[in-house]
Amino acid sequence: MATRNLYVVRHGAADPFGELTEVGERQTELLAARLARLPVDAVWHSPLARAVRSARIIGEHLPGVPVREAAELVDHIPHVPDEIPPAWAGFFDGYGAEEAASGARLADALTDRFARPADTETHEVLVTHAYQVAWLVRHALDAPPVRWLGMSCGNTAVTAIGYRHGMAPAVLLYNDMGHLPAELRWTGFGPGVRP
Repeated sequence: MATRNLYVVRHGAADPFGELTEVGERQTELLAARLARLPVDAVWHSPLARAVRSARIIGEHLPGVPVREAAELVDHIPHVPDEIPPAWAGFFDGYGAEEAASGARLADALTDRFARPADTETHEVLVTHAYQVAWLVRHALDAPPVRWLGMSCGNTAVTAIGYRHGMAPAVLLYNDMGHLPAELRWTGFGPGVRP
């Protein structure tokens, strides 16, 4: 039975201007070496600079594999809950109905394009952002839309989801950073204890 295999990855660590840092480039090199062991058919990336650069680095390790932009992978807020959890009130402060509707349309476009089976066996890498990784996992698990909140994703972490006709999606890996040494893990998060 054909499986559409998505390897959904967050871009490497970036600076405040959205450009990859040296750490982000090193993380992405290590991710690319890991992905080079897979039969990748295509690399899709967000139009934002940090994802574009990450995808190009990955593409350098995958000769002959097309590297293309997918607007659906852009960084956005995929869902604004009707009742915002108190811990998230500041995050959504000032977020209007028009922005929420736009985010919902982008989230639907993302799942419509990528979160579905294919007729042939495929292996695709999606280079995107933390919120989009969380949204795809939430969607694969058929969890309520609010569950995307709080699903942290490390830079260059791998999430693998398989889609087959007639079956529920299978989340095979989530936020796997096994290709990174300890000092390169958990970038993009605040201070605290990390596993």
